[in-house]
Amino acid sequence: MNYERLKTFITVAEKKSFSEAAKILFVTQPTITSQIKALEVELRTKLFERTTKKVQMTQSAKILLKYAREIVRMNDLARKDILHMEGTIYGELGMGCSLTIGEYILQNFLKKFKEAYPLIQIQVNIANSEFIVDSIKNEFIDVGLVETPIEDNQIELEPFLEDELVLIATPDYFPSNDHWISWEQVEQSPLIFREEGSGTRSVVNHYMEKAGLSMNDLNIVMELGSTEAIKAVVESGLGVSFISKNAIKKEQKLKLLKAYSISNMKLKRHFYVAYKKNHVLKSVTELFLNDLCGKKQEIDTLQITETSW
Repeated sequence: MNYERLKTFITVAEKKSFSEAAKILFVTQPTITSQIKALEVELRTKLFERTTKKVQMTQSAKILLKYAREIVRMNDLARKDILHMEGTIYGELGMGCSLTIGEYILQNFLKKFKEAYPLIQIQVNIANSEFIVDSIKNEFIDVGLVETPIEDNQIELEPFLEDELVLIATPDYFPSNDHWISWEQVEQSPLIFREEGSGTRSVVNHYMEKAGLSMNDLNIVMELGSTEAIKAVVESGLGVSFISKNAIKKEQKLKLLKAYSISNMKLKRHFYVAYKKNHVLKSVTELFLNDLCGKKQEIDTLQITETSW
């Protein structure tokens, strides 16, 4: 049985839609129909019953699906083992990154990775966690780097980096030269905050709840949807904000912004790498994951060195 036809069949069976399968596989719907028809002719059976509203698998399709998944899995394993034996490292790596990781952390790592493996073509899409998870499940991308833990039985999640949220303000905003401020000072300051649903806001909410505090205690004067917009507003002196310590390295060096930790409250979080569970990963994906984990200590050290308070 043809490998591509089986891949098409699995996608239609899982999505219960010819049109959705066409979008995922980047082909036209007539191509999907043609491949399924060819498979039906080859097997001398009908695989799908189509109505105006949905697609249903026949009993033959349910039997085939179990074997088709195993055939595709074994085919992918064989390809990977052969490439490994040949010692040729090339291919495409599709990646999704949340905003903070994609804009402020990933660049140095990707530069080194690309220098080590120049034949690997990398595509990075900056998006929110929900979009990244959907893209992994639909196999639009191979791996995702996200800021918040994800609960999904189709997604494997591993922490790869620890981050800290800090309060930022202009250097002369608070009278003290200390790098620590009290929560009472935060409550008394106009706060520029990320929008509802953002990872940054979720982390602040989490630590406030642990401390017995409420969002009603904060003086939120503005909500913005990007870190760069928040930094610009804070630089103008309109208020203070919480962002990742990794996002203000340039502004700290230029003395445009100052970072503060909250007394008795470290706002820690992890960044996570996400990929599809129970799925044969491509060789380049495994290589990236192994390299990322191997560079974890190096990235941590780099952050400590570059963050000069």
